[in-house]
Amino acid sequence: MKKNWHSLSLGDGMIADEPTEEIRAAFRELYSTTEAKDIAVFTRNESEGRLHCEVIAYFSPAASALAALFDAEPCSGPVRSGLGLLVGDAESWSQLFPESRT
Repeated sequence: MKKNWHSLSLGDGMIADEPTEEIRAAFRELYSTTEAKDIAVFTRNESEGRLHCEVIAYFSPAASALAALFDAEPCSGPVRSGLGLLVGDAESWSQLFPESRT
């Protein structure tokens, strides 16, 4: 379940609004007619010891078409801790992170 994810840096948290909105708009365009619960994009602010945080978007495996539009890089699936749902169905949490139901 953690394979075939993609990630994309949206830049510094102060300037991530524009790419975030671009992802939301493209998501609506691509997936407006689907009811799939596993198509989602999550974000997390990551600092890794730097002064400013960087916003990273994580595209679920079922959102690979959207990831390709933004040239997102393949990555391992993220851990759930600290993630926020950017776009997708709220049920995507349980679909994509079944080991950490809350």
